[in-house]
Amino acid sequence: MKPKMIETRYVTPEDADRLLEIYSYYVKNTAISFEYEVPSIEEFRERIANITKKYPYICAIVDGTIIGYAYAGVFHARKAYEHSVELSIYVDLEKRRGGCGRILYNVLEEMLKKQGIKNLYACIAVPPKKADEYLNFDSMKFHKKMGFKKAGHFHACGKKFDRWYDMVYMEKII
Repeated sequence: MKPKMIETRYVTPEDADRLLEIYSYYVKNTAISFEYEVPSIEEFRERIANITKKYPYICAIVDGTIIGYAYAGVFHARKAYEHSVELSIYVDLEKRRGGCGRILYNVLEEMLKKQGIKNLYACIAVPPKKADEYLNFDSMKFHKKMGFKKAGHFHACGKKFDRWYDMVYMEKII
């Protein structure tokens, strides 16, 4: 059987409902996002609008359905950091490990190179020692496969589900 073709395109405000549907799983059920509450659709649309003023925000589509999305955002607000961005990616739980993340990051990286970006950063929540039901090391492993290297480790800096989690910064110089 031929694998499904994954297409990418820029996100539009009309995509907010589907993107929020994907994201809400991670907020409610994981420590991947340190948000406690799922944002409202209005707030989520506003986030999309703010990001797309300066950076690419793209989605992956199979058979007309969005299965994941990724975007770049401000790494730090000061002018000296304008050639660095922080990346975020979320893939539908049922569509993970199908190549969507790799495709999204490859497309995003090419867009960012054309925009003059030099440094990519990922802020990744990780369990302090071993995986639990809310968090594992998959995101860190994914970023490593994508060419990112560990740049920093912050211990017990985020608390969710009444547990403390670490945060790892990974970087890729493009």
